Amino acid sequence: MSKHQLTGMRGVYLVAAELAARGLIASPTSRSAAGADLLVTDLNCENAFSVQVKTNAKPASFWLTGPKAQSISSLSHVYVFVNIQPRTERHEFFVVPSEFVAQHIRFDELPKSKWYSFRKKDAEKFRSNWTLLGAAAEDAT
Repeated sequence: MSKHQLTGMRGVYLVAAELAARGLIASPTSRSAAGADLLVTDLNCENAFSVQVKTNAKPASFWLTGPKAQSISSLSHVYVFVNIQPRTERHEFFVVPSEFVAQHIRFDELPKSKWYSFRKKDAEKFRSNWTLLGAAAEDAT
C-alpha cells in the first residue's frame, strides 16, 4: 500500500469519525468502489448520502479529483475535502455538494501531465458544513 493510499484511508476514517460524532451512521465502501468512499444515513434511515473523500496529508490549496468529478452531480452525493494538520487534531474539513464541485473543477495540462483539481478557495464557504448531510449533523459533540 502506498503512502498516498494510506493518506486517503486516513481521510475516510477521519470523516467517518466526524459523522459518527454528529449522530450519523457512516459505512466505508470497498476501496475499489468508484465515486463513493462512505455511505451515510441518519439513525432513522430517512436520509442517505454517498460521500467521496479527498485528502491531503498536509495543508494545501487544492485537492486532486479526476475527470469524473465534472460529471458526478447528485443531491445525495457529497464531497468532503480534508487537509490533515500534522501534529494536531484540528484537521480542515470542507463538506461540498457534488453539483458545486462539478461546476468548479479546474483542469490543468503540461506537456507530460494532465490533472483535475478543486481549489480550497472555492471550498472555503463550505468549511465544516456538516449540516449538508442532515439535521442530525448539527448536534456535534
